[in-house]
Amino acid sequence: MALHTWLIYFVAVLGLSLTPGPNGLLALTHGALYGHRRTLWTIVGGISGFVALMALSMFGIGALLKASAHALIVLKVGGGLYLIWLGIQLWRAEPMNLQPTEQAQAKPGAHLLRQGFFSAVSNPKVILFYGAFLPQFLDPAGNLWLQFAVMAATFAVTEGLTEYLLARLAHRVRPWLERSGKGFNRACGGLFGLMGAALPLTR
Repeated sequence: MALHTWLIYFVAVLGLSLTPGPNGLLALTHGALYGHRRTLWTIVGGISGFVALMALSMFGIGALLKASAHALIVLKVGGGLYLIWLGIQLWRAEPMNLQPTEQAQAKPGAHLLRQGFFSAVSNPKVILFYGAFLPQFLDPAGNLWLQFAVMAATFAVTEGLTEYLLARLAHRVRPWLERSGKGFNRACGGLFGLMGAALPLTR
């Protein structure tokens, strides 16, 4: 990949990472609950999901989904329902105890990783975005796997740092979150629910 092409790609990825989304909100919430170090599990899970979607889009699944209305509808509805379910869980949760506890620290890292992963792969807009976005930076005559590795690594580092900063921010504003934990839960839960409800309506 030419340097100028990579720079354009990097700027576009940075803009995408800075746009609020389900995984950014999840990193913020988990940063408040478990601290920024344990939230790394969530971030790694989300990045793994995003990279998997990038691979599917780059190697033809994105085009298949665009051609299949039924597959797209199922994906949108399933993704929307998952985000709504996650939002309901946050909304109904008791006010957060943001001080690290044995129970919180004992939460399996694999559980946080799974939440991050499924939050990423449940968003069909990401697949459609990658399906339309990535081909613009591909060189048909070049090594497809090498180009994918460069694009995936660039996205993983950019998105990972952005989500980690959100987790650190949540940790630093913990005193405020402790005073309004229930409201924070409901605000995040409401945003997840709105995203989940809006996904099936997007074209």
